Amino acid sequence: MSAIQFKRPLLFVALFIFTHHTMAQPKVIPLYPAGQIPNAKPTTQKEVVNEYKDADRTFTFTMKVTVPDLTAYLPEKSKNTGIAVIVCPGGGYGGLASHEGADIAKKLAENGIAGFVLKYRLPEPELFDNREIVPLQDAQRAIQIVRERAKEFGVDPKAIGIMGSSAGGHLASTAGTHFDREKIDNPKHISLRPDFMVLLYPVISFADSLTHHGSRFNLVSGITYADLDKDPNDKRPADVKERTYKIDPVKIREYSNELQVTPNTPPAFLVHAQDDDVVPVQNSIVFIAALEQNKVPVSSFFYARGGHGFGLVNPTAKEQWFEPCVSWMKKLKK
Repeated sequence: MSAIQFKRPLLFVALFIFTHHTMAQPKVIPLYPAGQIPNAKPTTQKEVVNEYKDADRTFTFTMKVTVPDLTAYLPEKSKNTGIAVIVCPGGGYGGLASHEGADIAKKLAENGIAGFVLKYRLPEPELFDNREIVPLQDAQRAIQIVRERAKEFGVDPKAIGIMGSSAGGHLASTAGTHFDREKIDNPKHISLRPDFMVLLYPVISFADSLTHHGSRFNLVSGITYADLDKDPNDKRPADVKERTYKIDPVKIREYSNELQVTPNTPPAFLVHAQDDDVVPVQNSIVFIAALEQNKVPVSSFFYARGGHGFGLVNPTAKEQWFEPCVSWMKKLKK
């Protein structure tokens, strides 16, 4: 076969790969118009992205978010189920881990579900006023955008859920239990209630005996870790100071989401490992109990082992949570 006979099929393959790659590109959507980010203070702070490696993966950890956005991973039209999920990465309300964001959204899109990764602002006092509400503002705004533009995204406005891992699970469960406490402008009165929640090893409670103290401290303490070091006579480690710092009991109750469940709370799917030594599994258990007591549909997927932060795949287990969760979402929509 001559050289010229090779050129045409190779060109076809190259064009196909290029076209397919272009179609699959995610779309970044600003949450707010330029200069209109609520509660923002004037700053020159730049976003910080660090890369980390562990035994199984490389991931990024994004901090100092000043311009929040949504990144849309849309499924092929032939696979589209009409379901959308807003994905909130975890990071203790101090950062955003990519393996709990983009990795999950891509997998959702492969299964016909539109995944929208929420790069939400973190509660940093030097960047924002009333810092405790800024993550919830961004989650509510994300729901508002996806529901308002549902036709554009090819999704059913009555099948828009929210997913979160760890502290992102706290944000997702806050969005699911505080939706009637609007923290953003909503002139069109678009429903801010997610249609369902998927919570991966979530921080649910802010009670001393259950909470992840770092997440609670970052969101509602009213101070920073630097403030903990101001007393030269206090030589205790930072994590000990954080655990013993007195938090306003009103804030503890307000953000203990197992106490905020009502019969109108959306259905939920929870995933947790029983040996999680960062966010105790009891967080999921008390939330499941609250949902059941209020007759809210709930499903769960528990691992015996796996620890915390495994994301899509728990390497200790043969069976994984993702496929049962997708089946659950699809049944909800019927």
